[in-house]
Amino acid sequence: METTLNVIQLLHIANQISAGMEYLASQHFVHRDLATRNCLVGEKLQVKIGDFGMSRDVYSTDYYRVGGTAMLPVRWMPPESILYRTFTIESDVWSYGVVLWEIFTFGQQPWFELSNMEVIDCIRNGRLLQRPAICSQDVHDIMLGCWKVSPQERLSMKDIHRQLDALCMSQPTYLDIIA
Repeated sequence: METTLNVIQLLHIANQISAGMEYLASQHFVHRDLATRNCLVGEKLQVKIGDFGMSRDVYSTDYYRVGGTAMLPVRWMPPESILYRTFTIESDVWSYGVVLWEIFTFGQQPWFELSNMEVIDCIRNGRLLQRPAICSQDVHDIMLGCWKVSPQERLSMKDIHRQLDALCMSQPTYLDIIA
């Protein structure tokens, strides 16, 4: 049984999540907690986006307690959500960029080496997650397009899905560097 996913499979997973998020955005739905922990992967790498209350207990280190009881997934949040608790389709785009990073790091926790307070400081100061080792420039450019400081400058989910679709179609030209 194959235990490591290849770049084509990673792109396939990323593309399915982008398709789901494009649909949610088209319905004016803001997810607010997009992360790989909220994506179910089934047979043949079929991915479904969900949001499960239990994930807050199982992944409590992924959340930061704000003012008593509110728990926020700061490692996936853009500056405007951290600073002003503003959640929009554009904040979901930022989170999608982090999900893409998670996919291409085989599920590492974003900012794994930092505390939640240090993550908040990094994001406030404009620091971004580093490019994953197996990530092509095309995929990294999508991440960077998701992480624009100004929400209006971020890629749309439609553009992200279109770009990933094109990358999936062009995969015979990419080298499988995982095998």
